[in-house]
Amino acid sequence: MRLAPILATLTLVLSPLPALASSCAEQIGTIERRLDSAGAVQVTGLQDGHSVRTGSPRGVEGVRTGAPSDLDMVSTADHVASARTLIIRAADEDRRGDKRACENTMSEAKGMIGALP
Repeated sequence: MRLAPILATLTLVLSPLPALASSCAEQIGTIERRLDSAGAVQVTGLQDGHSVRTGSPRGVEGVRTGAPSDLDMVSTADHVASARTLIIRAADEDRRGDKRACENTMSEAKGMIGALP
């Protein structure tokens, strides 16, 4: 008789909980918006399926005219394309619950993007 409530409690405790937004998911959203910004379009051109996003509260208001201080951080179309692939991988890692792998992949993606104009 007492076994049924114990089994019910164990089932509730061991069942997967609904996924909540993670910090990695927030990073993914931020970088996806950044890759659809006017600066990214200036580097890569407008890609199929993407639109230019404007009105970011943290976005710069004018185009930067000077070169980045670290020339290795200059954005290229190839680097942005690689970053998009990494973001897909990070989203998959986040869905699987592998937070550390997701954060590592996002760090790699941010490095690939570099300094967008």
